[in-house]
Amino acid sequence: MKIFYRNFLLITGLVILMSAAVHAQQDNGKIRIIMFGAHPDDCDEKSSGTAALFARMGYAVKFVSVTNGDAGHQTLKGKELAKRRYAETQESAKRLGIVYDVLDNHDGLLMPSLEVRLQVIKEIREWNADLVFAPRPNDYHPDHRYTGVLVQDAAYMVAVPNIEPEVPALKKNPVFVYYEDHFQRPNPFRPDIVVDITSTYDQKISALDAHESQMYEWLPWIGHYSNEVPQSKEDRIKWLYKRNTRIIKPEARASLEKWYGKDKADKVQFVEEFEICEYGTQPGDDDIKRLFPMLGK
Repeated sequence: MKIFYRNFLLITGLVILMSAAVHAQQDNGKIRIIMFGAHPDDCDEKSSGTAALFARMGYAVKFVSVTNGDAGHQTLKGKELAKRRYAETQESAKRLGIVYDVLDNHDGLLMPSLEVRLQVIKEIREWNADLVFAPRPNDYHPDHRYTGVLVQDAAYMVAVPNIEPEVPALKKNPVFVYYEDHFQRPNPFRPDIVVDITSTYDQKISALDAHESQMYEWLPWIGHYSNEVPQSKEDRIKWLYKRNTRIIKPEARASLEKWYGKDKADKVQFVEEFEICEYGTQPGDDDIKRLFPMLGK
């Protein structure tokens, strides 16, 4: 725990340097990563440890929130809430060393429409993405489900020149992967790729901490545990760290051993898990190692 706090303070001092390097990363010829979430904190929850690893290695990473988050609070709403949540995304981006876009679609009202599909296609094309992350389309929240559907619907169209022709079509089809979830129907999540985020877990907690309206206000209120939230900054970080620590399940542990070897896998404390989508380019093991260069390290 002491190491965590020391690292957390170091992260605060490094974020400005990291964010300054983001634009230089975008044209370095390396693979480019885009991660979609329905709301302005979703990518942080599901993939910020992996995003931080990519950023440390000099890869260009973008988070995209498909809605503006203007309904996710018990007292604030509308433009006032959307403005606050946008500011939180930009603080998170600084802490992770990435870019963070927020699309102007209403929270809680997202539909898999042609209009929003074209927004998603444009985001993927403009970023020239090689690797695309999104939720699976069988989540409890309709915004999460429809974000998954929208990215699925974009998976083929990003390479079709006559669709949204003012933005050049990609010359290759990206690899699409899903975030981990616990839903069993119609099919359970499969941990094809498990990334060791032990070295960036502090950074993930820092990114989540940037979303104060969600981590310390809305989610505790809607989840009926508001009385747990501490008042001081230091105690909140401890609390956030505790609430986000998860046991690595056996099937994820098996995937870790595949990618890292048993000796390294046994030492891993924190992970993020991903499933390969059957849409888009289908990668072999060598492709996965190229797209996830942190595997085995």
